[in-house]
Amino acid sequence: MPTTKKKVTVTKREKKKSVITSFASHPKDTGSTHVQIAILTQKINELTEHLKEHKKDNHSRRGLLLMVGKRRKLLNYLKNSKPQDYEEVIKSLELRK
Repeated sequence: MPTTKKKVTVTKREKKKSVITSFASHPKDTGSTHVQIAILTQKINELTEHLKEHKKDNHSRRGLLLMVGKRRKLLNYLKNSKPQDYEEVIKSLELRK
């Protein structure tokens, strides 16, 4: 009998769940600034990969720019309110300042 390998695909929900669990401050934390920044970063990375292949997809490009702006606002808020947390988030997500 030939053996077939099953592809293990990770759904968007599972990816999001893993990001939330790694940045949450408590078990039910899904909306803190840290978590929102991490989720946006994941989406931005995925959309960037999409746009490398589909260069003329201007609708997705607009969505990407909106997400980058939203993440920037959240990072500025975190920087002003909790500078130490800001530094930790920047390092863990490998973002430029």
